[in-house]
Amino acid sequence: MIRHVVLLRWTPQAGADQRQAVLDALRRLPAAIPEIDRYRLGTDLGLAEGNAGLSVIADFATVADYEVYRDHPEHQRVIAELIKPILAGRSALQYEVDPADA
Repeated sequence: MIRHVVLLRWTPQAGADQRQAVLDALRRLPAAIPEIDRYRLGTDLGLAEGNAGLSVIADFATVADYEVYRDHPEHQRVIAELIKPILAGRSALQYEVDPADA
């Protein structure tokens, strides 16, 4: 299994409505992209200064499934139209997970 983890940092100008629009759009992706096995989103609780604002954890059966998600037009639209305008920084990694440990 392939796990994709992303941490997004928002600009100080990112409004609550913009951040919510990102969440809403990301939550719709599993219905649009059947290659996603599991999709979890988490917003920062604000317990420590300098944290990222949003985490995305997505699981895929294969690298090819991850690549479908990565390049999917709806995913790319969400990034271009909703995330990039309020993005201050992004970190990501993909790694292999033993399905028994998932």
